[in-house]
Amino acid sequence: MASQLTTNIIKIGEPVDILYGRLSQEDDHAGDSNSIVNQRSYLEKYAADNGFQNPVFMADDGYSGTNFDRPAWQDIVTLIEAGLVRTLIVKDMSRLGREYLKVGELTETLWTRTQKADRETGC
Repeated sequence: MASQLTTNIIKIGEPVDILYGRLSQEDDHAGDSNSIVNQRSYLEKYAADNGFQNPVFMADDGYSGTNFDRPAWQDIVTLIEAGLVRTLIVKDMSRLGREYLKVGELTETLWTRTQKADRETGC
């Protein structure tokens, strides 16, 4: 079930730039550099410095990167498939997931398939 934030984005229908953070319990032992607060701060600064007009921060705190069944991640996929994500920004690719083959598959299929459909329909 989609979060209230995702439901609101769908209702409004305006594409957003997703800033995504993830921190597993294992990552938490690495110190503060990857904390959700630090990821958010870093991503919001990046978005502001680079002119992203409609940034929305979403995060999965306490979820392993080896599992893609994470609440915020599932919301992001829903928004991407609905054509409502202009850009997805992460601190580094490991924030998407620790299964690098799956991350590669997503970047090569989910987003490129969505972009290709947009080019073909002119949307």
